[in-house]
Amino acid sequence: MSARPDSSPAELQPRLDAAVHACSRIVLGKEHTIRLALACMLARGHLLVEDVPGVGKTTLSHALAHVLQMDYRRIQFTSDLLPADVLGTSIYERDSGRFRFHPGPVFAELVLADEINRAPPKTQSALLEAMEEEQVTVEGETRALPSPFFVIATQNPREQAGTFPLPESQLDRFLMRISLGFPDERAERELLAGSDRRRMVRDLEQVLSPRALLSLQAGVEGIHVADPILDYVQALLAESRAGDRFVAGLSPRAGLALLTAARAWAMLEGRDYVLPEDVRTVLGPVVDHRLQPLDGVAERSPGERLGTAVAVP
Repeated sequence: MSARPDSSPAELQPRLDAAVHACSRIVLGKEHTIRLALACMLARGHLLVEDVPGVGKTTLSHALAHVLQMDYRRIQFTSDLLPADVLGTSIYERDSGRFRFHPGPVFAELVLADEINRAPPKTQSALLEAMEEEQVTVEGETRALPSPFFVIATQNPREQAGTFPLPESQLDRFLMRISLGFPDERAERELLAGSDRRRMVRDLEQVLSPRALLSLQAGVEGIHVADPILDYVQALLAESRAGDRFVAGLSPRAGLALLTAARAWAMLEGRDYVLPEDVRTVLGPVVDHRLQPLDGVAERSPGERLGTAVAVP
């Protein structure tokens, strides 16, 4: 099922809602988080999910891949994982007398980098070119990745043993960082009383195709952003760089990421224009991993502190 390039957000709304509903049958009680993940995909971004083990991070990625009919690969990051295990390598074949390239698991439409901070920085950096350029260079040859291409990385909390914190250059490749958290009492009871959620994934309706996703991504670029919204985003950027709130302020690229994510959220809401509420909704997921409080205060996230400091137009 593919979307027409000239389809309006209102016409596409039923399919997007159906995708969210299907994933919500698997990851219970987390509809808002699922919508954020889908908005990230619509915005052509990559997603970092940081949480403790066992809350459904891997299951969410599998559900999204199934609902969107995407080729799905999972890479388990460990301390002994090598870059070649991610990208692929050339192997000599005696019959032909030549080296033949064997693609790694990164050559998929949706790649799950599971527990990415369990691997050392050299292996983490193997994904940098792929996430930024949608291509990889191996042994001097550049190879294109599939389109669409999307990375979901899961990360254990930094305080857990055996982790390697992601460098800023790697964190900046992720459009959003989200956390699933524990389910509420009602959702957890349904989870305990029901079937295995991973087995249920294969029975989900496949709502969109990769081709449809590409059309939707192109449509996001046409979502209108009025001057007052641009003023609001600029004010947020300026506030992040002023005073003594953060170690370093948000870059212009972060501002573009915020606008793109707000456009994608507006599409999910069935609108062809961005409201200030769209910016506020995606502010935390987009900026929290890009800002480090200078005073180390953790009562509020960077996005919350920034949002309360700038008036909504």
